[in-house]
Amino acid sequence: MIVGITGASGIVYGIRCLETLGELGVETHLVMSRTAEVTLAHETDLKVAQVKALASAVHRIDDLAAAPSSGSFPVLGMIVAPCSMRTLAEIAAGLAGNLITRAADVTLKERRRLVLMARETPLHLGHIRAMATVTELGAIVAPPVPAFYSRPASLEEMVDHSVGRVLDLFGLDSGRVRRWGDTDR
Repeated sequence: MIVGITGASGIVYGIRCLETLGELGVETHLVMSRTAEVTLAHETDLKVAQVKALASAVHRIDDLAAAPSSGSFPVLGMIVAPCSMRTLAEIAAGLAGNLITRAADVTLKERRRLVLMARETPLHLGHIRAMATVTELGAIVAPPVPAFYSRPASLEEMVDHSVGRVLDLFGLDSGRVRRWGDTDR
């Protein structure tokens, strides 16, 4: 699985994706934007090296010759978590100027699952149109919206639920999603 982490707020979603995929035994290929590295310092106490250590392989954002830039590279799909509106707009426009947007473009052309955990609010019409465009291209826009029916007791449970729902889209059960109708806590 390719995991792109951009500079939008909510870097914990990308980190938790890597942790959970690792626990599930899924090989991960991480690409972090430079802005994601800045956001990491603002939102967590983790260092970039600690996040990179969670991935099976790490690719530089500017390495357009890396394996994820080719359709012949076999992967389950790609998650961009969090996905900035800039990245979403570039994917919508078919721009592939860095490895995150190139890998997303390849994921779409190969008809593989691409899930974008878009992080922005409020939205203007340009954001909404870009979301519609990527959806028409085959991506899934999955903003990390908390599910209060699960009665989360912590921020970690809210993050786990959102990440678990994204992994559900790939047929991967994180074991951390409290399903609608579940009575067990």
